[in-house]
Amino acid sequence: MSRGGGKGLSLKDKLDGNELDLSLCDLNEVPVRELAALPKATILDLSCNNLISLPSDFCSLMHLVKLDLSKNRLQQLPLDFGRLINLQHLDLLNNRLVTLPVSFAQLKNLKWLDLKDNPLDPVLAKVAGDCLDEKQCKQAAVKVLQHMKAIQSEQDRQRQQKLQAEREMEKKREAEQRAKEAQERELRKREKAEEKERRRREYDAQKAAKQEMEKKTKKETVHTRKPASSSRPAQRPRHKLSWSRSVLRVLLFVLFCILCTLAACKLTELQHQPLCVSVNTLYEDVVAALQNHKTLQNMLQHNSK
Repeated sequence: MSRGGGKGLSLKDKLDGNELDLSLCDLNEVPVRELAALPKATILDLSCNNLISLPSDFCSLMHLVKLDLSKNRLQQLPLDFGRLINLQHLDLLNNRLVTLPVSFAQLKNLKWLDLKDNPLDPVLAKVAGDCLDEKQCKQAAVKVLQHMKAIQSEQDRQRQQKLQAEREMEKKREAEQRAKEAQERELRKREKAEEKERRRREYDAQKAAKQEMEKKTKKETVHTRKPASSSRPAQRPRHKLSWSRSVLRVLLFVLFCILCTLAACKLTELQHQPLCVSVNTLYEDVVAALQNHKTLQNMLQHNSK
């Protein structure tokens, strides 16, 4: 590793027991991979370099117990800086830090902290105080940890409230959705019942119309049959009249024949024939009988008078 973040300088040459001094190396970045290969280096000095930020994998160096990052240009620490749970001594003197990550509250083994000469947030600066001696630096570690724990608790509380609000909102949405679904089911049920009732009414109407049609057809059939039965007697006089006419015609024909026969027997040469003799005799007897009947009738009329 070389100055300016180059490579070529072995970290093992810098290692002295469990102390690794990388100060004044003009570093622009931290050689995390090489540091991770040296778990014995629990004390790391990165002071007086050109570090602007620390990579997120820097927090994997959980074997660190003492860390000196003073006199760099750090503007912020990684969000998961609290993973360095074995850290007991932390020097952040003369950087450009304004706030600390909330995970800082997880550094439960931190006993010493120096935040002097940083443009800290006024509240954080007041909590940290000065670090002019061992006692003040220890107090700074305790107070800052308490402050960050309070911030973490408040954030957790807010997060819980937000989560609770989201859950309540979700429950409310679910309740509204269930109510909406229940309303839709009720609406579909009502529509189905109305459709069923409509179909039932249509069925009843069709059935009633069918019955009415059958009744009407039956009545028409009965009325049609009655005139047929009553027409039969009316036809009888017609048949009787036709029969009377036929008889009258026969009688007229017979009378005509008799008259013709009588005329033939009286006026023609057939009068001497036996048949005509009988006819003439019969004719004369009938005339005599009629005359006697007329004479008797006149007598009766005269007696009555």
